[in-house]
Amino acid sequence: MSDGSTIEWTDATWNPVRGCVKVSPGCKHCYAETFAERFRGVPGHPYERGFDPRLIPEKLTEVFSWNGPRLVFVNSMSDLFQEAVPEAYVAQVVRIMLEANWHTYQVLTKRADRMLELLSGPLRNGARAEHIWWGVSVEDRKHGLPRVRDLQRAPVQVRFLSVEPLLEDLGELPLDGIHWVIVGGESGPRARPMDPSWVRSIRDQCAAAGVPFFFKQWGGVLKKRTGRELDGRTYDDMPQTLNRPVPERAERRDMAGSWASRQQAKQRYGLLSTR
Repeated sequence: MSDGSTIEWTDATWNPVRGCVKVSPGCKHCYAETFAERFRGVPGHPYERGFDPRLIPEKLTEVFSWNGPRLVFVNSMSDLFQEAVPEAYVAQVVRIMLEANWHTYQVLTKRADRMLELLSGPLRNGARAEHIWWGVSVEDRKHGLPRVRDLQRAPVQVRFLSVEPLLEDLGELPLDGIHWVIVGGESGPRARPMDPSWVRSIRDQCAAAGVPFFFKQWGGVLKKRTGRELDGRTYDDMPQTLNRPVPERAERRDMAGSWASRQQAKQRYGLLSTR
């Protein structure tokens, strides 16, 4: 999971954390868990431990190696704000994003309360960064809408919602201070159905509020067949990205080397766990 992605709304994935713990109905058929558990017990495989949460500090510097700017989905195979990830490690990830600021980062969580707490305090420098987009998953009213309210309270520059899998009609979606909405249905052999009227309601609310709307997929058992057209067109709107110069390869290599040395020192003195 690195430079390049089949996810429609990003360019690359970056996973300095692997694995997660289910917290709500949206996690029921987690694609990341399904993928990871296929390799549990395979010696030497990145997912030898299946979907057990693990820190992967050797992945921290990966973003320095990519030659051009990317839209980067942070922890597509995990959740940066889950309890298993120490605050100090979350801070390391944020500092990397601040340093490698020619990329645009998309951070998505179901732990909006912890994200709010950290971005309002020790990680406020990350909150101020325009090239870091902070988002929450919204699958239903009970679990998803409270996350939106936490996100709206976070002092960040760009907020987005990933309404996937959309499991019910959300009613009136709170869009004040929201800069992007992604909607998608669940895919896979056990996919739960998504009613087109639920999608149209969100699309129309976004249009009325002037919020960019991205329709990812209808999903289902055969998502390639169902596609991603809504009422005869595709919706690919998203916020504008910043255009920042990319350092030369040698400079990026030096930046990565400096970070790697610091990580080795922390591991040597027991300051960073790779549990």
